[in-house]
This record gives sequence, structure tokens and C-alpha cells, in this order.
Amino acid sequence: MSLSAPMLRVLDTNIVLDLWVFDEPQAAALRNHIEAGTSAWIATAAMREELARVLAYPQIAKRLTARALPADAVLAHFDRHAQLQPDAPKAPYACKDADDQKFIDLAVQHTAALHSKDAQVLCMKKRLARCGVALNPVTTIPA
Repeated sequence: MSLSAPMLRVLDTNIVLDLWVFDEPQAAALRNHIEAGTSAWIATAAMREELARVLAYPQIAKRLTARALPADAVLAHFDRHAQLQPDAPKAPYACKDADDQKFIDLAVQHTAALHSKDAQVLCMKKRLARCGVALNPVTTIPA
């Protein structure tokens, strides 16, 4: 009997916000995979720092307040579910948005699926595929 390893996934900051701040319905399957351990979310300390910074943005802080959700609760999800990795070496392809490069680098290094809604990342789909990175793969949980 062989059990397959959980799928490695890199989540950009907007996806993390969809999962635990905006509670987006279309993110439910991915959230379930992460929480159930059927997907392994890998991240770096720099990604956590970015999330902490974004949680303090006025429009995000307003949403957190409306939901009575402290920023620390969102960071606790990161700490509970993300498997910290060292910063990855530069990938063969550069993103026009330097803030997104760390997500690409980590996904390429680990041949992990990358989840992002950022236009600068989405336009790299074919280049990322050449590196073995699936961009926004479907995340369904069998019934």
C-alpha cells in the first residue's frame, strides 16, 4: 500500500487573503486541502512578513474589523499550515512584479503548484509550465 505525498503548493498573499480574510467560496476546496493536509503549503519567512504587512493595509484592516477577525488569527493560519522553507534561488524566469518573484522562485525550486491571481504571474503560465510549475491547478476534493 503506497500513500502519495501531499501536493506541494505555493500560495501568494492574495490567495491567503481569499482563504482566511475574504472567505471566498471558490477558495473553499483549496482551504480544505490545506487544512486536511492533502496539500502541503510551502512558504518562506519573507512571505509571512509580506502577509503581516498587507494585513495592516487600511482596506484589509477594515475587512478584518468588519469580520471581528484579528490579523493575528490570519497569521496563526499561516503558522499552523505553512511549512517554512529557506528562500529559493532565482528561477530561470523573472516576473515583472518583483514582489511576486519569491513565490515563483519557491514554486520552481520545489516543482510546486503556484496559486496566484496576479496578472504579472498569470502571464507567465507557459514559462512556469516549462519549469514543471502548474499555475492555479484545479483543487477539487473527491466526494
